[in-house]
Amino acid sequence: MLFSEFMHYPIGIDLGTTNSLICVWQDGKPVLIPNSIGEIVTPSAVSVDEDDSILVGHAALSRLTTHPNRSAAAFKRFLGSNKVFELGDKKFTPTELSAMVLKSLKADAEAFLKQEIRDVVISVPAYFNDEQRKQTRFAAELAGLNAVRLINEPTAAAMAYGLHEEQSGNTLVFDLGGGTFDVTVLEYSMPIIEVHASAGDNYLGGEDFTQELVKACLSEWNLKKQDIPTDDYARLLDLAEQLKCQLNGEQSHTLTWFWQDKQWQFSLNESRAKTLWLPLLNRLRAPIEQALSDARLKPNQLEHIVLVGGSSQLGIVRELVTKLFGKLPYRHINPTTIVAQGAAVQAACRLRNADVEEVILTDVCPYTLGIESCSNNVSGLFSPIIERNTIVPTSKVKTFYTTHPQQKVICISVYQGENPRVENNVLIDEFEVPVTPMERIQGIDVRFSYDLNGLLEVDVVLLETGKQHGKVIDHSPIGLTDKQKQESHDRLKALKIHPRDEMPNRTLLARLERAWAQSLGDERLLIGSYIEVFMEALNRQNPEEINEIRCEIESNLQDLNR
Repeated sequence: MLFSEFMHYPIGIDLGTTNSLICVWQDGKPVLIPNSIGEIVTPSAVSVDEDDSILVGHAALSRLTTHPNRSAAAFKRFLGSNKVFELGDKKFTPTELSAMVLKSLKADAEAFLKQEIRDVVISVPAYFNDEQRKQTRFAAELAGLNAVRLINEPTAAAMAYGLHEEQSGNTLVFDLGGGTFDVTVLEYSMPIIEVHASAGDNYLGGEDFTQELVKACLSEWNLKKQDIPTDDYARLLDLAEQLKCQLNGEQSHTLTWFWQDKQWQFSLNESRAKTLWLPLLNRLRAPIEQALSDARLKPNQLEHIVLVGGSSQLGIVRELVTKLFGKLPYRHINPTTIVAQGAAVQAACRLRNADVEEVILTDVCPYTLGIESCSNNVSGLFSPIIERNTIVPTSKVKTFYTTHPQQKVICISVYQGENPRVENNVLIDEFEVPVTPMERIQGIDVRFSYDLNGLLEVDVVLLETGKQHGKVIDHSPIGLTDKQKQESHDRLKALKIHPRDEMPNRTLLARLERAWAQSLGDERLLIGSYIEVFMEALNRQNPEEINEIRCEIESNLQDLNR
């Protein structure tokens, strides 16, 4: 691909659990960039084809149903963990899979802008911990991108909403995505957007609502998950996702699953869904209460409620939000796209674009940072230095003391979390500081400096001698050596990625295979004929004929789904 002379574009990316989007600030507004099939939303899914080439997006999402052992999705939930995904005979980390999605978005943006891109702003859940943020940066690096800024998803949404509405007053951003839930309380006083508090649950999202439906189906049918082959279970999961999205009011919808020559059915309306999802709906309350408490606000002091994330569009969720706050939430800005748009706004702010240079954003550190300490011979205690929801950038200092006069070394163990015991929090890093033994207990100042990108600098001053020791806790992923990081680079570089211009054809084939797997009788015969006709056209390698037949089949599939 050839590019024009290089110039900087303000680019924002929403790397989501279920879907991802990329957006550019252009002509005074955020412009969503379409992928190779003309859609602005790219599913966060990856699949390995039978020839060992990689598919990303809609084609991979369809193959989750037909080739579940060669496909993966929702891997964002496992960033920062040791989880490994096996796709066929290949193994990938969640970071590497995320990098493939980012690389696909990068290719789409470069085709759209006819320009190479590198510097981007990427959104992350507000409650992502230090390691998850580092892994997000590493995924960008693997994709050939430089994440110049990570912005919290609700904060990104707030920027897009604030620029669009130019409102004032207290606002709560309710962000329920496919895999994570975040709540952010902020105040608009344009051009200033001030974040007061964030709270969340990294393991609560639309995927969990779908899983609960599958559990209910299996319970009603007296079936066990372990007895169902992977392919058949994947089809059931896909049908449950469709049923969830169809839910609207008290109208009943029926899931029909074919397995072992039998038709299994499960009916659902909102009343039944409320009962099934009650534990999940209750889990939404705790972060809301914590964020309001930290912001020192009551629900009736909020002027606006903004819904973000595809799962926030569920009728039951909207009803819960309305009851909790006594007012209807804003829905006129698309909850699915607003985070990507806000990330692009932040990118434009960073480049001091004239259209948005007046927008000033303050953010907070969403979790408590501190060190391990001991008191009265009790060790393993967590001593906070930067409390959660402190406005960043910030610098805080706290004084500690040696445990005995002859102590020669101090171990500074840095943790994040909200538990009084360090064993229940997340270890970020640790290092040793030498101490000159004296006849008395010595004082030590430990200073934490935290910036907008989540970069933490730790400075230690020995008060008796004035000696200073410091460490910048950088963005390289914990637990990965330089050799391991290079291996990830080499492994991804060696992969064969389906060419972008072939993706519309590969995506239609995957859709047809998925539709064939989910149908029976005459409909299955019809879809089978579409597959045969399209394969014959591909074999003749006439681009005009292929495009014509593809458009005709896509139209026919839309008619079937009505």
